[in-house]
Amino acid sequence: MARPSDSDTNLPFPILIGDIGGTNARFALLVDAFAEPRSFPIVKTADFANIDEALQRSILDTTSVQPRSAILALAGPIEGDEVPLTNCPWVVRPRDMIGKLGFEDVVLVNDFEAQALAIASLSDTDREKIGGGGERPAASRAVLGPGTGLGVAGLVHARHAWFPVPGEGGHVDMGPRTERDYQIWPFLEPIEGRISAEQLLCGRGIMNIYRAVSAADGDDPVLATPADVTARALAQEDRAAIETIALFSTYLGRVAGDIAMIFMAKGGVYLAGGISQKILPALRGPEFRAAFEDKAPHTALLRSIPTYVVTHPVAALVGLAAFARMPERFGVATEGRRWKR
Repeated sequence: MARPSDSDTNLPFPILIGDIGGTNARFALLVDAFAEPRSFPIVKTADFANIDEALQRSILDTTSVQPRSAILALAGPIEGDEVPLTNCPWVVRPRDMIGKLGFEDVVLVNDFEAQALAIASLSDTDREKIGGGGERPAASRAVLGPGTGLGVAGLVHARHAWFPVPGEGGHVDMGPRTERDYQIWPFLEPIEGRISAEQLLCGRGIMNIYRAVSAADGDDPVLATPADVTARALAQEDRAAIETIALFSTYLGRVAGDIAMIFMAKGGVYLAGGISQKILPALRGPEFRAAFEDKAPHTALLRSIPTYVVTHPVAALVGLAAFARMPERFGVATEGRRWKR
C-alpha cells in the first residue's frame, strides 16, 4: 500500500468523514462533491472494542452506499501506522481499515486541524460574535477549544489556500496576575510543578478553579462535576460557582489574546468545543473580552480582532467536508498521514 505525494490530494467518493474523541465519535458520508453530508447517529467509543468494529456495525452495515475513502480527525499526534487515541483505548490502524473494511484511501488529521478547517467555512449562522473588532477575510485565524483538554490551532492564508497549523498551545504556562489570582493560585493542582492553560481551561479545569476558590475562602466544595458548577453559575445560585465561571472566562480571554498575537489572527479568534457553547451566556459578559484585549502595549491591536463562539454542533465535520470537496483550497499536509490500497 503506497503513500502518495501531497500533490495527489483528491480522494475517491463516497467519502466517510469522522471526528473521533475520547467519549464520542461522529461520522457523516459525502456521496459526491455537491451533496450535503449524510450524518449517522453518534457512536459511543466505550460501546465498541475498536474503531473497525464501530465502523462496521454503526456505518458500513447501515448504508447501501459504501464509502471508498475516509478522512478521520483524531485527538493526538499522528505518527506511524498505529495511532492510539488519547482518551480512549482505540488504536487506529489505516492499513487494517483498507484490508478489512474495503476502503481504498484513508487520511488521518489532528482533531484541531479539522476545527481550523471549519473556521474557514462557517457562516454567520454557525458562530456568535463576542465583543468588537472587524473580520479581515484573508487574514490568519485561530481556534481554541476547551473540552476534555484545551485544543489550539491556527489557520494561515497563503497562495490562495488555507493552511491549518496544529500544535500543543493548550499547554502553555499560566500565571497569576490579579490579587485574587494570587489568593487562589496556591490551591490549584499543578502538573510537575507548573500550571498550564489546560489545567484551568477544560472540564477538569473548571473543577480545579472551583476547588481553589472554595479553599481560598475557607469553604468546603459542595459541587461535584463541571456540569454542576456551570449550571449553578449560570442560574446565579452559588457564589463560588459564579466566580469560577467568571474566572474561567477571564483565563480563556487571556489565552485567546495570547494566541491571537502569536498568529496575528486579524481574521478572528474562534472558541470551539462543548464548554464554550455551554457557557455562552457567561462569555457574553465583560470578563472574556476585557481579558482578551488587556495586552499592553498591543491593546489597540487586540481590540481590532473579532472573537467568536462556534455554535455549529459538528463543526469539525464541516471542516472535513470542505476539505473533502475541495482539497486544493486547503494546504493540508498528507505525507505520512495518508494510506492507499
